Amino acid sequence: MKTLHDKQDDHARLAAELADDGVQFAMAAWVDVTGRPKSKVVPIGHLPDMLAGSERYTPRGIGRLGEMNPAEDECVGLPDPDTMRILSWDPRIALFHADLVLGDAGEPFENCPRSALKGVIAKARDMGFAMNLGVETEFYLFRTSALPELTPRFASSVIEPTPAYDARAVIDSLEFFSEVSAHMEAAGYGLYSFDQEGGEGQYELDFSYTDVLSMCDRLTYMRLMLPALAQKVDATVSFMPRPETRSWGSGAHMNMSLVSTTTGDNVFVDPDGSWSKTAMSFAAGVLRHAPALSALTCPTVNSYKRLTPKLADGSVSWAPVWARYGTNNRSCMLRLPGNRPAIENRSVDMMANMYLASAFTLAAGLEGIELGLDPGEPVTDDASDWEASAGGAGERLPRTLLEAIDAFATDPLVATTFPAGFVRDYLAMKVDEWNGYHSVVTQWEVDRYLLDV
Repeated sequence: MKTLHDKQDDHARLAAELADDGVQFAMAAWVDVTGRPKSKVVPIGHLPDMLAGSERYTPRGIGRLGEMNPAEDECVGLPDPDTMRILSWDPRIALFHADLVLGDAGEPFENCPRSALKGVIAKARDMGFAMNLGVETEFYLFRTSALPELTPRFASSVIEPTPAYDARAVIDSLEFFSEVSAHMEAAGYGLYSFDQEGGEGQYELDFSYTDVLSMCDRLTYMRLMLPALAQKVDATVSFMPRPETRSWGSGAHMNMSLVSTTTGDNVFVDPDGSWSKTAMSFAAGVLRHAPALSALTCPTVNSYKRLTPKLADGSVSWAPVWARYGTNNRSCMLRLPGNRPAIENRSVDMMANMYLASAFTLAAGLEGIELGLDPGEPVTDDASDWEASAGGAGERLPRTLLEAIDAFATDPLVATTFPAGFVRDYLAMKVDEWNGYHSVVTQWEVDRYLLDV
């Protein structure tokens, strides 16, 4: 085992090597509740100090989470040395992903999303499992110089019925995506496809799965990378779930699997290739807690403008509204696809803090396994055509953020997955968000009611 002195020597050598390679600065990025990375910047010569926990923060109140407490002890941004990446689009900077720990005691800060996920990962490990995750990332690109008008940065040649998969549209956007591809390759993402999605100016990136913590770190890194590259082409990236009434929604489908920590085998499939009882119980656990989970996977008021069965023109939205599962059925919340041994949650959107969403998803799935839950029969018909009463009690996903946070507040698994302080602060934040939205009179209301006399 290396002594503290040995580690200090290693860190000093790393700083010198990075400096020789032209790196000038280092960052230890933690994330706030919205998933936005935050960090101080240190000259590369101070890297050993940063790795030892020199950088302190007063994060409560800064990241839209909880009231600032001026008497509270400071947090330390403690970097994970194994996560270092030199920013390929700005090689002056070496980035580390970090956890927030409280003061000199080194206890995880209650509002640190990365620490919350690591706690559930530890429970899974005690049960003999590790979670892998792949995320299908969708987003819009708007022309920056045209804002606030939402003008697609790259126009689609085909609009009706949708521009999805249009070859010409994606070729026209290569000015941006050729750089994205190069930088994702440099970061080891294993990008294997990108395409024009169903909304004009909407795109999807698909890349290799990895362990759940590393995937969440990748998405944090992506939140720095995509806007930086978009700036070069007069573009603004939007993760908003549904930016316009007539637009398609942007999802972040989570493709989840568990592997045995002993053998490395995927435990969601039996030797004959069929879905295992472990997989079915995991799915049942996630469905059991779907309303509360929605407060994390669909965390904004706008999220619920995406979770509708139909678009404005009456066509299918491809977003789920029922907490049910189907084998290869894209109209359900959970899909068990025939081409990969992973359970897909289709309700998740791009505004989710994936550390928090993954933590509660994994906790729910593990509970399902512990209790031997059964998700029942799969849905085989088109759930987007169901009436409000068709699915049965408790199977409809929340229709609003208020419904989701009410479920989050009363779900007992929430209290055993997250610290009480986080639950308190998250609920306060989301209630305030709902109240702010609900107090605004919209143009729809004016058009509908102003002259209704």
